Amino acid sequence: MNKLLTIAIPTFNRATFLDQQLTWLAKAIKGFESECEIIISDNCSTDNTQDIINKWQKIFNKTTFKNNKNTTNIGVMANIAYCFQSAITEYVWVIGDDDPIQERTLGYVINNLKAHPELALLILNFSWFYVGSNELAHERCFTIENENIVSNGKPLIEKCLHENFGGLAFMTAQVYKTQAAKQAFQLWTSSVNNREAQVYWTAFCATQGSVKITKDVYLEYACGMNSAPGEKLWFRMHYLDLPMIYVKLMEIGYSEIFCRKLIISHFAENNWRVILGALKRWPLTTINIIIPYLSLVGICRWKVLTSTAN
Repeated sequence: MNKLLTIAIPTFNRATFLDQQLTWLAKAIKGFESECEIIISDNCSTDNTQDIINKWQKIFNKTTFKNNKNTTNIGVMANIAYCFQSAITEYVWVIGDDDPIQERTLGYVINNLKAHPELALLILNFSWFYVGSNELAHERCFTIENENIVSNGKPLIEKCLHENFGGLAFMTAQVYKTQAAKQAFQLWTSSVNNREAQVYWTAFCATQGSVKITKDVYLEYACGMNSAPGEKLWFRMHYLDLPMIYVKLMEIGYSEIFCRKLIISHFAENNWRVILGALKRWPLTTINIIIPYLSLVGICRWKVLTSTAN
């Protein structure tokens, strides 16, 4: 019998967090052991991550348990992509090693996937918590009045993009049909070089079958648990990676006008002091990013204006 769900955890030098997450999984998976496989992808950790994995591999003796250790650090996105591409089950759920997940969540996921095999994407609602300030920013990321399954997921994804882009970028909240996820990688192979690619993978899966977003909250996004990207990486993510996502969404059938308006809105929120500062610090990199960005914004403005005139 083919297994239903891969639960994959990409990790790097976070043995303590991984130990805690596998403690959660050991409790949550009871009763579902034979329907799941577990993949741990260690991105060449130098701490005791392998000791933790070996300990838990013996404990999960009723579940297929795969331990991958990369020979070098291949980067965060490539390690996440490995988890998706290595799954051999019908669905794949890649979770962060530090994201708090309720014990009931795995049972909810499995029961929904069984009851609704037409699902290509299941999005778990989550709360948004700032660790540094000990502040709950959002009780729930998505405002859902009726927890329905929709056959056309594009309008739902566009609504999420308009209201909260970050909700689709939170890896642990997304459960994908494995075949759809793999198709997303095949269609855009270099997505592993884009730090916002999770949004594209999610949006693509929404075009491959039915979609459901939960009304109830099943996990927490603990903002601040991971180290913040360096300033140069942040600049690349903001002015190159994120606009590219909108371009790629147009390529897979999302509304061109909607995506172009998002790019224009992104431009309107610019802090020009940040751009000027980047030009002083990294002139060549900044020019190589900003010139295509400004060109894209100009094209979007023209396209939106001409479409409105017509």
